[in-house]
Amino acid sequence: MKRIPILLIVLFIFACKENKIEVSTTKETPKKNSLIFPEETHFKSLRQVTFGGDNAEAYWSFDDRQLIFQSNNKKWGLACDQMFLMNADETFNGNIPPMVSTGMGRTTCAYFLPDNKSFVYGSTHLADKACPEVPLRKNGRYVWPVYDSFDIFVADLEGNITGQLTDSPGYDAEATVSPKGDKIVFTSTRSGDLELYTMNLDGSDVQQITDELGYDGGAFFSPDGTKLIFRSSRPKTEEEVSKYKGLLAEGLVEPTNMELYICNADGSGMKQLTNLGNANWSPFFTPDGKKILFSSNYEAEKGFPFNLYMINVDGKNLERITHGETFDAFPVFSNDGKHLIFSSNRNNGGGRDTNLFIAEWQDEF
Repeated sequence: MKRIPILLIVLFIFACKENKIEVSTTKETPKKNSLIFPEETHFKSLRQVTFGGDNAEAYWSFDDRQLIFQSNNKKWGLACDQMFLMNADETFNGNIPPMVSTGMGRTTCAYFLPDNKSFVYGSTHLADKACPEVPLRKNGRYVWPVYDSFDIFVADLEGNITGQLTDSPGYDAEATVSPKGDKIVFTSTRSGDLELYTMNLDGSDVQQITDELGYDGGAFFSPDGTKLIFRSSRPKTEEEVSKYKGLLAEGLVEPTNMELYICNADGSGMKQLTNLGNANWSPFFTPDGKKILFSSNYEAEKGFPFNLYMINVDGKNLERITHGETFDAFPVFSNDGKHLIFSSNRNNGGGRDTNLFIAEWQDEF
């Protein structure tokens, strides 16, 4: 994917959900920081980083000093998502961070490499310098495009491409790097379906991880590099299978029903982690590897809000973390466990902008 241009998510209403599961919430505590809702007791402080456009997929460098993220902010002269670099203490309200992608095509999912001097990301620029079209609906249903022109590249922090890691026909994107610094996990259609693969940092030793029909994507390694967490829209019924295959043949997926899966880094020990209904996605391990933070609209009757939830790696003790009325997603912990960056519609004046926020995490891991 793309772990998704945010605007595509916030514009559309998902299917209703009838069944409910009780979720534990913490006692309301007044907060001095106006960006923090009273129930958000895991946040000691919260700082807004961007102010306009759709900003998402922000990932920390291995030393936690910098972040790389994607934005389509029109005020920055962008027609579609490009990659930007920032220091961890910066904000961008009127100023523009340095672009570290080519400015051509559409980009997605940038992730630092262990040297903190380079990163991997997906881009369509080899196929076309222009931004590809973004289909939003198919037969009245919300869809995500899966461009077969995406490949995965390595670049330095000045934006110079120093290598190309994939060149197989079809979609290759959604690359993230193991905290151990030895492997990359990514999503590809090289088998004819959207499956997870791993490879070495130089693109060698490609191994297929998943092999069941359905969109497997948005994967991240556990802190010790031994496990993977990801989202999947695996179809079950004959109708679901037919719809999935038909859309994929057109380079599309329908992401309105996704659950989280966890497995060993080699694909063994596969287990479905959530069974909540609606869309459960953008998962990320807590720094101690014991829990998963993710975004979900499973409690929503008409698709919104999306909030952040936390669950044990055994699927127990589901807890709601954020309490907005619109959209919170893409949570990513700093490597030291002290901060969390995520995307949110909060404090946008009632508009559609999705901005980055950095929370100081209250608890120790």
